[in-house]
Amino acid sequence: MANVSSLVNESPILLPLNKDKTIYDGFVTVQERDFRLRIVLPSDRQLKRAKLHCCWQLKHLLRGYQHIVKQRLQHSDNLVSFILEFKTVLEVALRGHPESLSIPPPQYYSQLITEMETLGWDKLLFIDSEFRTLRLKASDSSERQHILTVKLKAKHPEESPECSADVPVPLDMAWTPQSTLEQLHSQFILVLDSLAEFWEVLDEIDRRTWVLEPERPSRADTMRRIAIGSNVSIRVDVNPRHPKMLPESYLLGAEHVVTPLRNKLNANMHMWNPGSSVLHNLQDVLEIEFPSPATHEKSSFSVECGICYAYRLETAIPDQVCNDPRCGQPFHQACLYEWLRALPSSRQSFSVVFGECPYCSKPITVKMAAPKS
Repeated sequence: MANVSSLVNESPILLPLNKDKTIYDGFVTVQERDFRLRIVLPSDRQLKRAKLHCCWQLKHLLRGYQHIVKQRLQHSDNLVSFILEFKTVLEVALRGHPESLSIPPPQYYSQLITEMETLGWDKLLFIDSEFRTLRLKASDSSERQHILTVKLKAKHPEESPECSADVPVPLDMAWTPQSTLEQLHSQFILVLDSLAEFWEVLDEIDRRTWVLEPERPSRADTMRRIAIGSNVSIRVDVNPRHPKMLPESYLLGAEHVVTPLRNKLNANMHMWNPGSSVLHNLQDVLEIEFPSPATHEKSSFSVECGICYAYRLETAIPDQVCNDPRCGQPFHQACLYEWLRALPSSRQSFSVVFGECPYCSKPITVKMAAPKS
């Protein structure tokens, strides 16, 4: 075992606590930062069976590096060489966690507590072990529950925090060095109230129709794919700022079914009344009644893909349909594309593949599936 003087030279604030020199306590210094560490050696002073007790900052920093530290304990010849290698691991970990380079001053914590007392502790859902990330709850005018995630900087409140929430618009929060969490929370409430009409539109669609996609919509989702009939649906994208206006719409299904609906949509577009609900307007311009949970089972619209025999392929559902009225078999875009591409008789032009329906052999085309972002 290396003598104590060598260890003191390498880490002057990591010292033995007993005369047997089996317990060392103090700090290791890396990049001008001190980390509290205790090393407990067995009576034979073998590093292989040593135990390390780290401060919470070290534990956080060494996440993902624990196996390397254990390996170094197993293979280091003495405590001095282990400390040297331990410091190297810490330097690598610090480079991978640039946010750990700045420890907030004591006044940061007192400021945070004062702000939370003003805001109300009942608004706090979560705070991480570093007191940097907070999740604050908020209710909009219709009592919908929302969460505002706030990531504070080390120089809070001089530096503006990062804010995120499940909303369909950019979350631009005004911040000055005099701002507080209470003011931030109040701004968030104003954002929520400005989106109340948008969520009312989507809530009505979710409640009164069969929504095929997304399967579990979030408050940030603006799109709904609504079932019209078997293998026929409409995808609407509601504008969060103008939710009562005619949404961007796209009809999906066999062409012989979709074409009459598309013609009605184009012909009746002038009838759109911003004073009425989006759902009521859609039914008027399409001259249909949407199937609802009160009148239909969702299984009526959840027809499996004719190639993989599954309804949901990851997040995708069958959206390609054979245009032959006697067939009308639906397929996932990815399944049909791969199927047709494998057939010698198929041909491709740019991103479109032309081939035959796997079920009825009638002509069918599919575009190459867009790459996942």
